[in-house]
Amino acid sequence: MHPLSARFLVVSAGMGAGHDAVAAELVRRLEDRGQGAGRVDVLELLPHRIGAGLRSFYRTAIRRAPVLYEGIYRAFFHPGRGPRPGSAPLAALAEDRLLALVERERPDVVVPVFHLAAQLTGRLRARGALGVPSAVVVTDFAVHRQWLHPGNDLHLCVTPDAADTVRRALGRPSVATGPVVAARFFGPARGAARWRRHLGALAPGRPPVLLSVGAWGAGTRVADTARLVSGAGYLPVVLCGRDERLRAELSRRPGVAALGWEPDMPGLLAAVRAVVDNAAGQTALEALATGVPVIGYRPIPGHGREGVRRMAALGLSDHARDSWELVRLLDALTEPTAWRERRIAAGRGLFADDAAVRLTDAAARAAAR
Repeated sequence: MHPLSARFLVVSAGMGAGHDAVAAELVRRLEDRGQGAGRVDVLELLPHRIGAGLRSFYRTAIRRAPVLYEGIYRAFFHPGRGPRPGSAPLAALAEDRLLALVERERPDVVVPVFHLAAQLTGRLRARGALGVPSAVVVTDFAVHRQWLHPGNDLHLCVTPDAADTVRRALGRPSVATGPVVAARFFGPARGAARWRRHLGALAPGRPPVLLSVGAWGAGTRVADTARLVSGAGYLPVVLCGRDERLRAELSRRPGVAALGWEPDMPGLLAAVRAVVDNAAGQTALEALATGVPVIGYRPIPGHGREGVRRMAALGLSDHARDSWELVRLLDALTEPTAWRERRIAAGRGLFADDAAVRLTDAAARAAAR
């Protein structure tokens, strides 16, 4: 047990499943270290069901109106000259409920893992209303400006590049701890053999390739991508998340394995040869932890496109800009090549530190003051 027993409040957001997965793993790691930890959804801190409406609007925009979401991202998330719109008015609506929760729970550190939560804690810290440190866990490869508020005390980032972006923008402490991924993705996966048998029986001789479109089934021309992958001699295994309509559509197509919400992701990832990803989100990070190459293709707009490009620029993945390049990359990365081994080594090299250790250290420093 760590000599200091502190309490942490992790502030997540039910936008898809990635932020909640990070929050849950942080809580688990902190509790394993003898710390107290609780979670809250920042959307539930917003009054009058605004949070539910925001989630519904975002889900619809990302799935049905990508052009609209791209415009929102450019206006609210990209840096630019002069005054820029932000999420400060929205964050202000959640202040009273967060402060009441902090008063009740008495955390030693508040830990935002979503950009709106980071704006919320940054505002409160800047004017002294939040009396305990806020340590932001930045989950994106490409750090957009809504993650950035000078009031926050510490930023924990997935890469040194992201940490440097934060330091240059804010002049505040920022360190690279690597992604927060559940421990079950790092060891031998018990379900891998079962998945290999299942996928091998579906398409004998065809290497399985996972197509990820997130918890909401957000993606552009997913069926076309599956057809392309199948035509190139692979078995496309499409993770449709909770989009049952997409799953039903793809299930009718020959040569495609369409899956819904899959609880055994470690086993499935260990059984495939590559992941085709469109958002540089949690599934891509879980693939890196498992040792599976990631190819970005037809990324969703906004943060998805920025993340896919940044991830590839850092040598952690590859970005296929057209169908020909996707097939070429699959041919190179599904075989035991030096290219494949470089990508696997680079991905696993990200996991060099532990955000929970840094958070515990931050609590110890705060207590010492």
